Amino acid sequence: MAKSYANIARTKFDQNAEVDFLIIGAGASGGIIAKELATAGFRVVALEQGPYLSEKDFVHDEFKFMQQRAITNDYKRQPNTFRHSEKEEAKVQPAIIYGRLVGGGSVPFAANYWRLHEIDFIERSKLGPIAGTGFSDWPITYAELEPYYTKAEWDLGVSGAPGPFDSPRSRPYPLPPLPIKSSGVLAERAARKLGWHAQPAPMAILSKPYRGRSACAHCGFCSYFGCEMEAKSSTLTTVIREAEKTGRCEIRPNSYVRQIEVNKAGLVTGVTYFDENRKERFQAAKAVVLSANGAETPKLLLMSKSSKFPHGLANSSGKVGKYLMFNGHANAGAVFEQQLNEFKSVAVSRIIHDFYNCDPKRGFYGGGGLDTRFVQYPLGFAIRGLPPDAPRWGREYKRMLAEQYTRTLTVLCHTTSLAVESNNITLDPHVKDEWGLPAVRVTYTDHASDLKMMQFLQDRAKELLDAAGARKVWARPVGPQSFGFHLLGTCRMGNDPKESVIDKDHRTHDVPNLFISDGSSMVTSGRGQPTCTIQALAYRASDRIVQLAKSGEIKSAL
Repeated sequence: MAKSYANIARTKFDQNAEVDFLIIGAGASGGIIAKELATAGFRVVALEQGPYLSEKDFVHDEFKFMQQRAITNDYKRQPNTFRHSEKEEAKVQPAIIYGRLVGGGSVPFAANYWRLHEIDFIERSKLGPIAGTGFSDWPITYAELEPYYTKAEWDLGVSGAPGPFDSPRSRPYPLPPLPIKSSGVLAERAARKLGWHAQPAPMAILSKPYRGRSACAHCGFCSYFGCEMEAKSSTLTTVIREAEKTGRCEIRPNSYVRQIEVNKAGLVTGVTYFDENRKERFQAAKAVVLSANGAETPKLLLMSKSSKFPHGLANSSGKVGKYLMFNGHANAGAVFEQQLNEFKSVAVSRIIHDFYNCDPKRGFYGGGGLDTRFVQYPLGFAIRGLPPDAPRWGREYKRMLAEQYTRTLTVLCHTTSLAVESNNITLDPHVKDEWGLPAVRVTYTDHASDLKMMQFLQDRAKELLDAAGARKVWARPVGPQSFGFHLLGTCRMGNDPKESVIDKDHRTHDVPNLFISDGSSMVTSGRGQPTCTIQALAYRASDRIVQLAKSGEIKSAL
């Protein structure tokens, strides 16, 4: 059985007292940083705009968690606007999604946990420039990040086995792969026919009990749901509890930051935020770590403009909010004669990385990975799970729902997104949220190579399903994306202060006691599934921040 944390004594600091570090966002990255800084001996407050839930709150209610946005951003309270280019008028419509609770996106994510490959960090040097993009190398290499990938896997609990295309690793996965599903068996058989390679999917879900937590019970409610068994390795279930046990970390939920405050010298002094009663409060800190996600982080920097920073905090480069990357997403569906029962267990058991590397012979930039899964719960399947030519009402519709729910399989295609400066997060000048703050405005157009790569991989997905013996295969047309859940690149890391927002140690170029670590830090998009890299970066950032603090470089600015 999962152990309950309901009786943990939670630290409460005097809100008028300065703490060592204030973290904005207690999610996939912020939770790790809170634990690392607290265990290093520092007093830490983590402000999270969402609620603090526990395993008892995670029921199998599709309507609550998918329609009512119980643990993700609610567009009624926090609308966003979208446009494909600056020439268009931005319209209010859902364009981004992220976890809005303690634990952030690590609570509802599907738990795919790929590492980036060595090539992702140095691809610009290998391939050269791509016109009209900010395609760049990272200022760090895979080898530098590898120890932190390993730390994330072992600290949090990841199940898997290395595949034929994986980059070198210093330790095996801490847990064996989860059991193979019907989709995995079909992927393996079809891949062999095609000369491809299916490998166990690395998953941030426990295949065996680990550090006092229960193994997966295979209930099937992973994506968009929290795990009541604590088998999913979210920061809520793991490092946040460890941070709290130190007595030096306060997790403060329902706390929505309005502005990061600075003094006349341009140093951060703390933040102003709305508490759960919408009362404005100020929390002082010697340093601030911004881990709010790739949309909310640039939004907050842009809202924190002042006479010292007229274009937004830490934005002398003008790059805050720029180079937004969604990753490319496409899919193909199929129905089989036999029952697959893919609604059970974890989302994915096998992945295919034969097309991970960019191949110049294709005539365009890009790479990606495939996985096989079933992507719908009953209500969602009734709306969009049947083939495009299926009826949408009546007796035949009901018959197909009953027959195909247990026989349907989807291949998801996860691909690269090029960093394009005009793809960005800005503040909408007209639309406000429930707190009176500017709405996020998303401007996004997929690069032509990104669309070609999505189409290329979708064609491979259809090949795979045909080779697997599907009765019927279909795919909806690939087109421009207007919705993203991988929010990457908007405060990119780099050595040049004119072209990036943070240095390779996650310190902002402009403000020495302000750090950023979340999806916004990424320089390239990888091939989808960025959580593993975001969390490895968080461990590395924590190491650097601790070193700076212990050397005396971080002091009170009050």
